[in-house]
Amino acid sequence: MQPDPYQSLREAIRAMHGCDSQHVGSKAVREVFQGQLAWLGIVEEFVLIGYPKATTCYAWRYRDGDRTEFVAVLALPPVDSPEAAVKVAIASEAAG
Repeated sequence: MQPDPYQSLREAIRAMHGCDSQHVGSKAVREVFQGQLAWLGIVEEFVLIGYPKATTCYAWRYRDGDRTEFVAVLALPPVDSPEAAVKVAIASEAAG
């Protein structure tokens, strides 16, 4: 049996948003801010199971030193795409 490559992201979604999810797609995202590359990576799209306010979540992982960090952004306005999820996550991190 093959290991689930999305298991850690599904676990992060469960920890952050309290629901199960199913992977439905992947998209490469490149975010440029003021002429500089702000983020480049693959955003995974998940359908949420049993979450009352959203049906979709965009999630990814990244390395921060020796740690792997997880981001899971719900598809709630203004988030309506993987690109928007990355923008919101970057803005949220910049705001502190």
